[in-house]
Amino acid sequence: MIFLLIAFLFPLNSYYCIRQINIYNRCPFPVWPGIVGPGNPAGGGFRLDNEQDRKISVEDSWQGIIWGRTFCDSRMRCATGNCGNREQCNGTLGRFPFTIAEFSLDESNDEDVYSVSLINGYNIPILIEPFGGKDCQRAGGCISDINEVCPERMRITNGRRRENGNVVGCRSPCDALRSDRECCRGAFSTPDTCFRSHVAQTFKDACPTAFSFQFDDATSSFAC
Repeated sequence: MIFLLIAFLFPLNSYYCIRQINIYNRCPFPVWPGIVGPGNPAGGGFRLDNEQDRKISVEDSWQGIIWGRTFCDSRMRCATGNCGNREQCNGTLGRFPFTIAEFSLDESNDEDVYSVSLINGYNIPILIEPFGGKDCQRAGGCISDINEVCPERMRITNGRRRENGNVVGCRSPCDALRSDRECCRGAFSTPDTCFRSHVAQTFKDACPTAFSFQFDDATSSFAC
């Protein structure tokens, strides 16, 4: 399996209010994790070569996201996830499509909520593993290569659409089609009116425990 592994640790006791999140690159190419959340951990980004890992420290109640930027050149122009041609994103969200790891630590009832989302598209597999908690659910995330089954009109190829070359990302139905139905907005903004589209179902079939559209909580949101 080839993926970006993100593991987070629970506080050792009630007086220890700092968490550690370990980001481990198992992809056969460099990945530049991007990070957006309170405290701007690690300046919002860094480089990880194959089999490298790095720990970041966050507050016990941290709410933020982590994604991977890929195929970045010497000027930090990335084919996917680009956050402004710089290694440290410093609070700037990357450009879609990319796979997202989401964290809401100590959200309610002393539970951590975490998930992997494909709502804004896909670029690399991501897996989340909790360590140190009790009765934790494993967020299987997405360890399949959706780029291999991405519909042609959704493909990002070397940072550009519909060109020859390797597919490096897959746009979300909302981003590609821009319709209220695909984006779960307007008249389709509730669970009773917005349903998983054909393309979103392709995402779900490949990654059953990742969010494929906005109202996908039942099989995609995990707690510990």
